[in-house]
Parts: sequence; structure tokens; C-alpha cells
Amino acid sequence: MKITAQEVNKLRKATGAGMMDCKKALQEAEGDMEKAIDILRKKGQKVAAKRADREAGEGVVLAKVSDDKTFAASVMINCETDFVAKNQDFIDFVKSVTDLAVANKAKDKDELNALMLDGRSVAEHITEKTGVIGEKIQLGDYQVVEGESVHAYIHNGNRIASIVAFNKAGDFDEAGKDVAMQIAAMDPVAISEADVPEDVKKREIEIGMDQARQEGKPEAMLERIAMGKLNKFYKENTLLAQAFIKDSKQNVADYLKSKDADLTVTAFKRLALAV
Repeated sequence: MKITAQEVNKLRKATGAGMMDCKKALQEAEGDMEKAIDILRKKGQKVAAKRADREAGEGVVLAKVSDDKTFAASVMINCETDFVAKNQDFIDFVKSVTDLAVANKAKDKDELNALMLDGRSVAEHITEKTGVIGEKIQLGDYQVVEGESVHAYIHNGNRIASIVAFNKAGDFDEAGKDVAMQIAAMDPVAISEADVPEDVKKREIEIGMDQARQEGKPEAMLERIAMGKLNKFYKENTLLAQAFIKDSKQNVADYLKSKDADLTVTAFKRLALAV
């Protein structure tokens, strides 16, 4: 049967697939638009399976805060090449997924994948993108924070995003952006010393003792030296103890106290594409 250019263009706008792919799908579907969409989706599934072993190291990372400022989400959708990651249509797709996640306050990747966007699930859309773009596309990571007030920061280039929750509501937009930027730049391992996992503490102590031993320090002093190194690790790698990037004379905890005596961080997440 004859397929018109108008029909091909309509399918192309609906799916983002190439003109020839759309024409072939419509011919196979005998002009049925819904069947043609399904054919393109099936093509995407085949491509997804074929490219499952490919490395999807590029992508887009975005973050957003809910209207009530109590929920924030960060979404990473990966692709294979920088060319795709910088494509505005791909960026807009990640933005639509992020908007959907925040609007529905999705708690994890499974909830996000199941959410419906324009009549299809997020997971189905991602599969379709694989077929249309011809690269492996995947939901690389998804993180959320909740709190009395939450804030987000997206670094230029959409490669790093961070979200942070405070223990108090109020006019803390400037502080929120500053602390989220700190998280993006300095990549802390925990909020404070108390939040550092025990295995990380143990590893740092072992490394410190081994370094001191190699330097010829007496065995009796090794643990004390290692504890000193651990305290330095806390200062450099826990958020509240880190030197504030905008004023190194104070740490992040002191900066927050300058905004409100009781203000502190209750949760944070940082998503970043591999360097």
C-alpha cells in the first residue's frame, strides 16, 4: 500500500525514528500508526539486546526539587557517545523523566521505570530510544532525598548533579545551592564523622598504619599515627567538616550556622558521569 510523506512525518514526530525506519514500519503495519509504533519499539528491544554488552559511559545527569521543596531527585540516563549526550532532544528527554520523577515523588529506579509518560512507561521509552538512536541507552542511576527543605545543583555540562536536604524549612535557597555545589565539587563520603561507614574507617586506619610502618615508625606509635591520619581524612572527606569552597577559613558546618544556628544537613546524594 502507498504510505504518504505526511504519515511518515507524523510517525517520525511521535517516535523520533528516522524517515526510512518510519516508512518501513508503516508499510509493515499496513498504515496502522499504533502497529507501526509497536514495530519500532520491537526494533528498539532488539537493538537493546544486541548492544547490552556495550559501554554506556556518557549521558546526562539532572536534578530537580519538588514545588513544596521537601523532595528532590537526581536522574542519570546513559548513552554511549558525547554526541548523543549533547543532543538537545536527548537532554529534553532526560528532563521530562526528571520532571515526572519529581512530580510523582518516585522513591527508586523501579518506581521511576514504571511511571507512565505519554502513554508508555519510562522503561519502554528508554528501550525505544535505544532503537531510534542506535546506541545503548539506560537509566544509569536514580537518587532522592527528602527533608524539611531540599535543594539541587546541576554542574555545567549536565555531567554532575547533587541534591541535599536540610533539617529546617525556611529561606535557605542560597545556602542550599552553596552546599549542593560543595557536594558536586568535593564529593564527600558522608555528612559527618559519625556517618562514615565502619569499613571505610577500618580501611583508612589500615592504610595509615601501613604508611607509618613503611616510613620506619615504631610499632607502638602506628595506631596513634593512623588515628591522626583518620582525623585528617574526616576533615577532607566529610561534608560538614570540609573547608567551605567559597571561604576556606570556615568549614561547611560553620557556614550553615552563619545562616541559622540550628541549620544542618540531614541527607545528600551526588551523581556524576565517570571522568
